[in-house]
Amino acid sequence: MEQAKLAHYLGNLKGAETSYPFGPEVLVYKIKGKMFALITENEKGCRVNLKAQPNDVEVLVDEFVAITPGYHMNKRHWITVQLGGDVPTSMVEDLADRSYQLIVSKLTKKLQLELELLAHVYK
Repeated sequence: MEQAKLAHYLGNLKGAETSYPFGPEVLVYKIKGKMFALITENEKGCRVNLKAQPNDVEVLVDEFVAITPGYHMNKRHWITVQLGGDVPTSMVEDLADRSYQLIVSKLTKKLQLELELLAHVYK
């Protein structure tokens, strides 16, 4: 998956906002102020950090070369996916959706309702 395609995909998730709180090299995606993805690029290429269930982290790290415990993140709850590796585009999108949903599920009921109302405004 290309960086631009991933950035577009993440940006189109309902209520997603972007910022650069860690400097110009780290694009952060948030939902209602809570981070669900980070895109970075270095000499090895582009990678994305995504939130995941602890059990999923272990399985994914064992199954894919391009998935490692979250770089500069809580390694129990975050994964880093090296784009262009052995993880298919559809799976990167699925992991991004799961990350987003994990964060949404932890939001207060009020914030979840605000997010739900966003969908009705844009329809």
